Amino acid sequence: MMPPGLRKHVRYPELLLKLQAEVYGLYHMTDPEAFYNREDLWTVATEVGMSEGGEQTTQAMQPNFVLMKLPGETGMEFAEILPFTPANRNNLIGWIAGRSDGAQYGTSVVYNFPKTKLVDGPLQIEARIDQNAQLSGQLTLWNQQGSHVRRGALLVIPTGRALLYAEPIYLQAERSPMPELRLVVLALQDRLAYGPTFESAMAALFGGAVSSLTASSTTTASVPAEPVRSAPGSITSPQPAADLNALIAEAAKDLAEYQRLTAEGKLGEAGQKLEELKRTLDKLNVRQR
Repeated sequence: MMPPGLRKHVRYPELLLKLQAEVYGLYHMTDPEAFYNREDLWTVATEVGMSEGGEQTTQAMQPNFVLMKLPGETGMEFAEILPFTPANRNNLIGWIAGRSDGAQYGTSVVYNFPKTKLVDGPLQIEARIDQNAQLSGQLTLWNQQGSHVRRGALLVIPTGRALLYAEPIYLQAERSPMPELRLVVLALQDRLAYGPTFESAMAALFGGAVSSLTASSTTTASVPAEPVRSAPGSITSPQPAADLNALIAEAAKDLAEYQRLTAEGKLGEAGQKLEELKRTLDKLNVRQR
């Protein structure tokens, strides 16, 4: 019998979830004709990564441990998630979660996105970054000056009914083994913003500041004099700058703590910080409506 103090630290095996995701992508089809014709084949979502030779390439996403409240559940739990896309397409179609807490340990659950609404997947976010004139121009310039651009893992953060994508971009000199963080890119379904830090990118995405490639030209969150139309059919009302700046600073602190705790292997505490970050982002989303 495993001691209770050790039992609560057991987590869902990553290799097992990856194997289950590969199998489920085919065998989730229950209609014989659809199964035979592979009409609804799913694959694990892919993102831009680095090959052993230092070249950019697409690779399957790895499972990500989070502390979250699964849809339909009442309490927080430690889960491992992995997103799906349809075969030969890049939009998100669903995700699988491996559960680690209490009696749910070893079980998995799958959630589907509505097929009537397209949700951007990781490669579509990467494409939006590449299609941004300012970003693509700067990344090309950095790659030609004796250095290499390295894209960090794309973090997908559920915020209410939306998904926030966050990707760090590093610059590594040819003679230096240590990459340096140069940009943070944030994206929602209808908006993209960036800055030299997570806080500046948040100010651009939620606070009305202008996206910037350098710290010297980054502006603080400003309040527009008129309502800002952020998406078709929706209007963003002006908010007090002090409140927005406080929420942005709080989100930046939560993300920094999440990264530190993850690096130290304190996954439970890191999950709590990620949940605090989600709540702060929810507040920002509410202020944008």
